[in-house]
Amino acid sequence: MNDDVFHNLKNKHVHMVGIKGTGMTALAEILKARGAVITGSDSDEKFYTDNILAELGIPVKEYFSSGNITGKVNLVVYSSAYSKESNPELIEAIKRTLPCMTYPEALGILSRQQNSSGISGVHGKTTTTAIAGTITKELHLPVTVLAGSQVPSFENSSTLNLGDKYFIAETCEYQKHFLNFKPDQVIITTVELDHPDYFHSLEEIHTAFIEYALSLPEKGTLIYNADNDGTIQVIEKVKKTREDIQFIPYGKHGQGPFQITAIHSSAGEIRFCLKEFDEEFILHIPGEHNVLNASAAIALSMVLLKKEKGEIKKDHILAIKKGLENFRGSRRRSEIIGETGGILFVDDYAHHPTAIAETLKGYREFFPDRMIIVDFMSHTYSRTKALLHEFGSCFSHADEVILHAIYASAREKENQSIRDKDLYEEVKKNHGNVLYFHDVMEAVPYLKGVLRPGILFVTMGAGDNWKLGRYVYNMLRGVSS
Repeated sequence: MNDDVFHNLKNKHVHMVGIKGTGMTALAEILKARGAVITGSDSDEKFYTDNILAELGIPVKEYFSSGNITGKVNLVVYSSAYSKESNPELIEAIKRTLPCMTYPEALGILSRQQNSSGISGVHGKTTTTAIAGTITKELHLPVTVLAGSQVPSFENSSTLNLGDKYFIAETCEYQKHFLNFKPDQVIITTVELDHPDYFHSLEEIHTAFIEYALSLPEKGTLIYNADNDGTIQVIEKVKKTREDIQFIPYGKHGQGPFQITAIHSSAGEIRFCLKEFDEEFILHIPGEHNVLNASAAIALSMVLLKKEKGEIKKDHILAIKKGLENFRGSRRRSEIIGETGGILFVDDYAHHPTAIAETLKGYREFFPDRMIIVDFMSHTYSRTKALLHEFGSCFSHADEVILHAIYASAREKENQSIRDKDLYEEVKKNHGNVLYFHDVMEAVPYLKGVLRPGILFVTMGAGDNWKLGRYVYNMLRGVSS
């Protein structure tokens, strides 16, 4: 694909297949801001991105048809969830010899047109990207930011469009999609086994991250989590090959300016210090894992600030501190839905055992006086089977656990070798209070009876049980969902 395809987008008609996906909607916003005419198609299922697309004035067909590829279309971008062999719009586009590219390929082309930073890691990349964007916004850097979730400090969008000199984007390891991205800076948050339908061993996922790091240009910058064993193993191998890279560690074991020297958690906030900064930083989202994410974002902001300004002044540090204090999370990442009758409703995307354990620990510290009920839906049969033992022991900071049927991915068929009951029994081995409702909404009558003032009710996972928390919240408020 010719990299010039995005150089002059003015009045170029880009049709986007699967436009309601978070990344696709964010990309649509960036392309529209650069002058393109955008249309899209998707299923008729409703997502929060429907509202974003409507506000942008982007027309969306809620079906797939060859007729959606009109004679005015110049370029087609499609979600990796769809195939050129089966999707009627892609089949029609190929018949017309229109240029077609996947979302990761489009992101890769954008990355080669400016100084680009790729945020990667099995956990934490969305929040790290969102924090980095919030900080660079406060620093008034000419940056475009693309996060994998809706961010309140981005005016409830998934993107920031403050200029095109720098590009910060969340980049995904699944199917090695991030290898399409051409970074000048890379952040690696955490590396451990995930996506077992694609990565069949820990070594395979390590190899993918090593390959991504090695794609950095000469004297590129690699910012990494020195507290994560998998990341350290990746970094050690990269160092053997690339002595020219600037390695910047962060975390409690990160020797250097971004070493975390103190963390103090209390109700409603976390205060932390970094080794070479006089200021104490404050976060209003829970969990020490988010202190790590914030430290990575600060490190990247400093790198870009030096490139742009040449020096770091006291006002810059104060702006970084203000950006952190202004950050209030992102959609489905410790997202506070609301509080009614003394019951606090929170939704979180955590779907890997490590992320679940760290997130619940953060809630326990952030909301010390609340009873925690977590409603969890496991995502994909392959992940549930591969990490069953870890799932069994990751809910220790919850007072009560509610489970549902495994949420199957569109990319896999039901696996008869792992069942909902297997997950339920595994969690029960380690937790004294576990319930199971096959369908998400079957839990409504139970919750109506047990929820009371002082409870934190958390919907958690990458499935669709987020609907339960919002439904019950609205029901208790007397509002129709």
